[in-house]
Amino acid sequence: MAEARHHGGLIVTRTPLRISFVGGGTDLPAFYREHGGAVLSMAIDRYVYVTVKKHSELFFEPIRINYSKSEQVERIDEIKNNVVREALRFLEIEPPIYISTVGDVPASTGLGGSSAFAVGMLHALHAYRGERVSAGQLAEEASLIEIKVLGEPIGKQDQYAAAFGGLNLFTFKPDDGVTVEHQQAPNGTLSALFESILLFWTGHQRDASAVLAEQQANIQSKVTHLKRMRDQAGELHAALKAGAIDVLDLGRMLDEGWRLKRQLASQITNPRIDHWYQAAMAAGAAGGKLCGAGAGGFLLFIAPPERHATIRLALVDLMEMQVAPDVRGSRLMGGFGE
Repeated sequence: MAEARHHGGLIVTRTPLRISFVGGGTDLPAFYREHGGAVLSMAIDRYVYVTVKKHSELFFEPIRINYSKSEQVERIDEIKNNVVREALRFLEIEPPIYISTVGDVPASTGLGGSSAFAVGMLHALHAYRGERVSAGQLAEEASLIEIKVLGEPIGKQDQYAAAFGGLNLFTFKPDDGVTVEHQQAPNGTLSALFESILLFWTGHQRDASAVLAEQQANIQSKVTHLKRMRDQAGELHAALKAGAIDVLDLGRMLDEGWRLKRQLASQITNPRIDHWYQAAMAAGAAGGKLCGAGAGGFLLFIAPPERHATIRLALVDLMEMQVAPDVRGSRLMGGFGE
């Protein structure tokens, strides 16, 4: 991770979003503390950017924050943005301060944007204090703020994916420890994987909290489903490591995982999402899933490249987003911190 150095007092971080292939949901504490969890995910080249600098004394307010809204306040306690407020408290940052953030993708779309924002914010504030920080520390601090301080009903996969970047198997242990196994795929495997990916925006943003709260409440009755989803992560990790993954096999694995996931809570899918999914499958997709907690966001499909045109025609009313791997994770932008 790049060493933090001030350049005119301006700090800019870039933190990636992610695609979770298998295992999502097993990173919830209510499951992994008893059974252990595992997620295999890939950071992608879509980002959350955070800018931090000392606010000029020429402005009337000591704290200014720009995101989808704009806040000008006197004290940290008055900040409405929960992550910004608690990150400033956690790192004991004193005003005056200016913070701005912008993303490549709308919020609440199932690509881990909220946690990428938390990781990028903490990274920027550490750099503002002149501190170098590891990916593991960023992931744990973001998890602490989101899960323990703010009480969000989420897991830890997104914070780790954003902080580390790359293709990884994350294993969540009953003692709250997390192991990170970076996927060193044989030459051509990662390229072949991304050449098989289609990602479509459903046009619907959703608050994941209600879906995840129901999912947490259902964990004890869905243990068998979740154990199978956890085991899929290890199976895909082993296949990728051996270079033995086939696009059709990967698609079938995602399809199995999606069929299991949709049973975890009542709001994960809806008739419109089911229609799009079935249309893509009928057009030649090997499998897929809805990214994130459910109810909206992005639909991910796996298919041989020669079938992509037919699938695009079947989903002509949806916007496609092209993605590529991000291998660096949260970092300070060149020219400011490198």
